[in-house]
Amino acid sequence: MDSKKIRDNFFNFFESKQHKLIPSDSLIVKNDPTLMFTNAGMNQFKDIFLENSKSSFGRIVNSQKCLRVSGKHNDLEEVGIDTYHHTFFEMLGNWSFGDYFKKEAIRWSWELLTKVYKINSENLYVTFFEGSNEDKLKADFETKELWEKILPKNRIIKGSKKDNFWEMGQSGPCGPCSEIHIDLRDEIEKEKVPAINLINKDHPEVIELWNLVFIQFNRLSNGKLISLKSKYVDTGMGFERLCMVLQNKKSTYDIDTFKPIINQIESVTKCKYGKSSEIDIAIRVISDHIRSVFFVVSDGQLPSNNGPGYVIRRILRRAIRYGHTFLNQNNPFLFKILPVIAQIYTDHFPRLSDQLILVTKIVKEEEISFLKTLQQGLSILEEFISTEKSDKISGKHVFKLYDTFGFPKDLTALIARENNMTIDEIEFESFMKIQQNRSRSVSKNKVGDWVNFSYGKHSIFKGYKSLTEEVFLRKYRKVSLSNKKDVYHVIFDKTPFYPEGGGQIGDSGILENSNKKINIINTFKENDSIIHVAEESPDGFLKRVKAVVNKERRFLTSINHSCTHILHNALRNILGDHVNQRGSMVNSKILRFDFSHFTKISESEIKKIEDYVNQMINEKIKMVEKINIPIEDALKQGAIALFDEKYDDKVRVIKFGDSIELCGGTHVNNSSEIKNFKIISEKSIASGVRRLEAITQNEVLNYLFEKEAVLNEALKLFKNPTNLSDSISSLYNENVKLKREIKDLNLFKVNQLKVDLINNITENKKLKIVIKKVQLSPDLLKDLVFKIGDEIENIFILLVSEYNNKAYIVCYISKKLVKDDFNASIIIKNLSTSINGKGGGQNFFATAAGDNIKGINDTIVMVKKMLDIN
Repeated sequence: MDSKKIRDNFFNFFESKQHKLIPSDSLIVKNDPTLMFTNAGMNQFKDIFLENSKSSFGRIVNSQKCLRVSGKHNDLEEVGIDTYHHTFFEMLGNWSFGDYFKKEAIRWSWELLTKVYKINSENLYVTFFEGSNEDKLKADFETKELWEKILPKNRIIKGSKKDNFWEMGQSGPCGPCSEIHIDLRDEIEKEKVPAINLINKDHPEVIELWNLVFIQFNRLSNGKLISLKSKYVDTGMGFERLCMVLQNKKSTYDIDTFKPIINQIESVTKCKYGKSSEIDIAIRVISDHIRSVFFVVSDGQLPSNNGPGYVIRRILRRAIRYGHTFLNQNNPFLFKILPVIAQIYTDHFPRLSDQLILVTKIVKEEEISFLKTLQQGLSILEEFISTEKSDKISGKHVFKLYDTFGFPKDLTALIARENNMTIDEIEFESFMKIQQNRSRSVSKNKVGDWVNFSYGKHSIFKGYKSLTEEVFLRKYRKVSLSNKKDVYHVIFDKTPFYPEGGGQIGDSGILENSNKKINIINTFKENDSIIHVAEESPDGFLKRVKAVVNKERRFLTSINHSCTHILHNALRNILGDHVNQRGSMVNSKILRFDFSHFTKISESEIKKIEDYVNQMINEKIKMVEKINIPIEDALKQGAIALFDEKYDDKVRVIKFGDSIELCGGTHVNNSSEIKNFKIISEKSIASGVRRLEAITQNEVLNYLFEKEAVLNEALKLFKNPTNLSDSISSLYNENVKLKREIKDLNLFKVNQLKVDLINNITENKKLKIVIKKVQLSPDLLKDLVFKIGDEIENIFILLVSEYNNKAYIVCYISKKLVKDDFNASIIIKNLSTSINGKGGGQNFFATAAGDNIKGINDTIVMVKKMLDIN
C-alpha cells in the first residue's frame, strides 16, 4: 500500500466516524512560549484541553507536521544511527473534545489496524497505565478491561508512568495513555525472546505504533493534578512507522516517501546506500535533515544565529558535515535534493512546491557559507583531538569552534564520539553563559498557576472600534522574571488591547477603577487567550473595571501597519508578483518588512517604491474592512494570505486601493493619516530574502532634520564648496591613493626587513634562529614571519614590536620542528606575562599583545635564555 493510500485510508476511516478533517498546523509556533516548534499533534488544541476555548468540532482527524529537535522531545541524536528515528515526521491523529472517550478510541484503533490496514492482530501488543503512588493515581483498569474484550490478556501489558502517562510538559494537560506496539521480527526471533519482554526497550523491530492518550487532568506548576471538566482523546500514530509496517520494510528509510530521496542522494554524491555502515548513516542523516529543513523553511523559519533559526541552521550544518566527511562532498549538494522532496509531498503539502525556488536558494547559500569555514574548523578540531591529554575535549575548545566557525556543540560532540572522546559540556555552557550575559540575559521566568475569579467567555477582542472597555477579570497569574521583578498576566472577558501578532506589537495602557490604576506594559496571545502584562497584581479588581489603551502609541503603530500593506503592494507592482511577505515588525517608531526577492534593490527602485507609497498616501485612500468573510471567497477576490499565518474559516479583509490582504491587525481609516513615507535601509537577511526598514509621519521629518544637520556639518568642514559631492569624491580618491602608497611602502619595508633578518640568522644545534625587535603593525609582523618561514627551513622566529602604544610578540616555528615541549602557543603564553598581556594560537604560529612596552626587552632576554643563545 503506497503512502498516499495509507494517509487517505486514515482520513476516510475517521471521516466515516463523523470526524472533521482539518489541515496540518504550521511547524512554526507563534502563540505558545513553551514551544519552539510544533512537536506533537495536540499542540494546536492545547487551549481546548486547558478549557480556555472550545473546538468548533467535537471530533477531528488530521496529519500534523512535527519536528523534534530540542527540549523534552528531541530525537536528533538517534537520527541516522538507528533506522527509524526522524527529526521531522507526520503524526496521524484523531481527537475527541468532550465527545467519545476510551471505549470508542480503543475499538476504532483496533478496527482500523486490523480490518482496514489488515495488520496481523497476533503481532500487536497493548499497554495500560499501572498507576502512580507519587501522584496518588490508581491503575487504569478501565483501559485494561476494554482491551481484554479485544485481545488475549498475555498481550496486554502494564506500563510505568514514564511510558504510559502522557504529559505535555512540566505543567498542563495530561492523562494515562495506552500504546499499541507491533512485533516485526521473523518467527525465529519471536521464538527466542517473547515480544512482551521487548516492549519499550528500544528494539528496532518491536516498536510503538500508536499512542492513545486519555486527557483528563491538568498538572499545576506545583506538581498537583486536578481533574479537567471534560475528558479528551488525543491519539498519535507515526505515519512513517505505519508505512514501514504496511510496506513490509524493516526501516522507515526504506518506505516510498524516503526511497526517492535516498536515490537522489546516491545520484548526486555517487555514493551507494547499503555498501557500508558509515555511508548508510550519513545518507540517512542527510535524507532526514534536508527534509526537515525544507518543511520548516517553507513554513517561514529562516536559518539564523539564535532561537528556532539556529536550530534549523544546526541541523542543516549537521547534514553538510556528514556529506563532507563521509560522502566526499566539498561543494554544495543538498539543494539538489529538494525538488524530489517537493514532488513526493506536493499532493498533501502543496506549499513545498510553491516555496521550492526560495528554499533552494536559501539552502544553497547556507551550504556555500558553511563549507567555507568547515574545513578550517575541522582542521582545528583535529588539532584539539590530537593534543588533548585526556579523552575529553575542553569546553573552551568546543566554544571556540562554535563562536568562531559556527560549529554547533552537538556537531563537535559527534566528531568527538567518532574519535572515542567526549566534550566538557559543563565548561562549554559556562563560556556560553558568559557570552549571553555580555549581550543580553536569557529570560528564565517562573510562571505561577492561574488564579480564577470568574468564568465564562474570555479574550473577546473589541479593539478595532474601541480603545476603552469596561471589563471583568477572568483570571491572573504571577510571573517572576529573571531580573527578579514580578509582573502579572491578566485575562479579561473582553479587551480593547491588541495582542502582539502579524508583526504588530501588543498594546500598552492602563487598568483602572475608582481607587487604583495599574499599568499594562504589553499584550500578547497565548494559544487563544489574550494576556495583558500588568505591573501590579489585579487582586483588588474583582468588579467591572476600565481597560484603556495608550491612544497615541496605538495610532502610530496602526499607521505603520497600514503602511506595510501599501508597501507590500508597491513591491509587487514594481519588483514583480514573486514578492511575498516573509515577516514584519511594526511598532510606533518604525516598520520593518521582509520579503522574497533575489537581488539587491537598486537606488532607482527604492525611489520608485517610495514614490508609489507616497502617491497612495496623497490619494487619501479610504480603508475598507470586511469581516467574517469565508476564506475561499476572500482569496477569490484577490486577497493575499501570508504564508506563515494561520487563518480561521471566516477571515477579516483589509483593503487600501489595490492592496487587499487577510489581516487581524489594527489600521488607520485613511491612507492620508500616514502623511509621509521614507525607506531608511535595505539589506539581505537570507538568500532570496530582503529586508526594508522605513519610517512614516513625523518620524520622516525628524529623520530629514538629522540628515540636514549632518549635511551642514559636512559643508562647514569642506568650507562650503559649490559642489559637495565633487569635494567628497576628490577626498575619497585621495585617501584611496594614499592607502595604496602606504601599502606599497609597507610591502617594501617588509621585504627589506625579510632580507636583513635572513642575512642575520643565528644557528644553534642546526636550529636557525631569528630574534629581533622591529617597528611593524601586528598584521605586517605576521606577514613577515610567514615570508621568512616559506623561504627558510628549520627556523625559529621571535619578533617583538611597539605599535600604537602597545607591545606585540609573534612566534613562528617550522612545522616539522614542533614538539610538545617546543610549541609556539606555549612559548607565547609564557612570554606574554612580560608585556602584561595574553596570547595564543597554533603550535607553529602564535601571537600576544600587552600594554607593558617596557617588557619588550625582557621578552628578548627570556627567549634567548630559553634557546641557550647569547
